[in-house]
Amino acid sequence: MRNLPPAAPAKSSLKRRWLLAGAMSLPLVTVLRWPADAAQFSLKFADGQLPDHPVNTRAAAAVKQIREATHGAVAIRLFPNSELGADPDLITQLRDGGVDLINMGNDVLTTLVPAVAILNLGYAFTRYAQVWQAVDGGLGDSLRAQIAAKGLLWIGRSWDNGFRQVTSATKPITDVASLSGFKIRVPSAPMLTSLFQGLNASPTPINFNELYSALQTRLVDGEENALPIITTAKLYEVQKYLSITNHSWGAYMILANSARFKRLPRNYQDAIIQAFDGEATGQRDDIARMSADQRKELAAKGMVVNDTDPASFRAKLVSAGYYSNWKSKFGDKSWSLLEQAVGPIG
Repeated sequence: MRNLPPAAPAKSSLKRRWLLAGAMSLPLVTVLRWPADAAQFSLKFADGQLPDHPVNTRAAAAVKQIREATHGAVAIRLFPNSELGADPDLITQLRDGGVDLINMGNDVLTTLVPAVAILNLGYAFTRYAQVWQAVDGGLGDSLRAQIAAKGLLWIGRSWDNGFRQVTSATKPITDVASLSGFKIRVPSAPMLTSLFQGLNASPTPINFNELYSALQTRLVDGEENALPIITTAKLYEVQKYLSITNHSWGAYMILANSARFKRLPRNYQDAIIQAFDGEATGQRDDIARMSADQRKELAAKGMVVNDTDPASFRAKLVSAGYYSNWKSKFGDKSWSLLEQAVGPIG
């Protein structure tokens, strides 16, 4: 039996009102400051994931398509595995012009655009059909506008970070009581920090590139991530227990500095947008497939796997005021857009 919600077919059509809204709102600028090489435009794409994670295998495929579509005029070099810095550093570099494109989890982007945290709301999504209805629909449109207001362009449809699970080195997490006082690593994201505070755990924000060593040295006893990350980052080497909680879903977003992106010729902009949007379908399928397979794979690597009851965790969050607090922060409009996809919350 699958413990992750099944994937729904992704939309195949390119919604240009989503993809080009940020770019079309900016004036054309003719001066380019990107470094030149054999290509006319040489761009840097950076993220924090391992090279074999689907975000990077699919990014590599998009880069190849872009090179071919532009007849070699646009060359994009990939810098995976935090080669150019931790996730918060990459956001700063993108805004400052040090990199041209990044792939960023929405949980980390909340430090710049707090509104995108709504996608991580604890136990909001129960299946992928709800996820894509929200992120490819009205809620996604609203978030794109708020990202654009910070000078960034969200390119193409959302990629999939997956449903997040809890791992532990000390004990299985089976219910709310087993989380009491549990030292768990979370990203620098207020939504996930408050989620585990509401469950009486002890969350500690740590950058992803420091996670393995933090677990190895027992700075924290556990962490929470999607199964593909747990596998590709080899967290099973420093964690014993895996609890299928599905407590939060996360998006990956391909982001560009809007002003710099707009300096590219329009046909090159379109080639980049279409390539990354086109790979969204395959990347979503990759994560769904990996998530379905990796419970068995992680068990084979020695992890003890257990299921949990989402209703009990959700009830604890209701009593802790978690949902009412976040509804007041997001506002009625965003909350309503989310509930259109998932139903009443809290």
